[in-house]
Amino acid sequence: MSLDRAQLVDDLELVRATVAWKCAGLTEEQARWPGEGVTVAGILWHLTLVENTAFDVVVTGLPDGWAKRLEAGREAALLVGLDLPLEELLSDYRDNAELCREAVAARSFDDPVGFDGDRLLTVQSVVEYLLTETSRHLELLRELTGD
Repeated sequence: MSLDRAQLVDDLELVRATVAWKCAGLTEEQARWPGEGVTVAGILWHLTLVENTAFDVVVTGLPDGWAKRLEAGREAALLVGLDLPLEELLSDYRDNAELCREAVAARSFDDPVGFDGDRLLTVQSVVEYLLTETSRHLELLRELTGD
């Protein structure tokens, strides 16, 4: 069963807002607890990369601005966030979410978009992926923040 555009966009907005809410007001120490492995800061950085890749790269075809930061490997997506202030991480996340909103608003859900060479997706499948990925990481944020 496929959800309609308005429902998918509303669901995505809800999980985005919940991610930002869960991270806002944390101290720098809380954002980096337990210090190694998965942290709030790392998850927020990862979700920023997901937003960027899903829309700036896949939907609009812009070059991947994050590639240089990931030269150490894909797991670096969770580690780089440990070096950035929480407010910068939140700002980057919100900025990328806004770019995503604009990209989705400008396209039909049925529009094909290129991904990974010649593989084609639709804008709807990208939104569905982003909703699933953000929801999954929101569960990790809940565990880390005790809610």
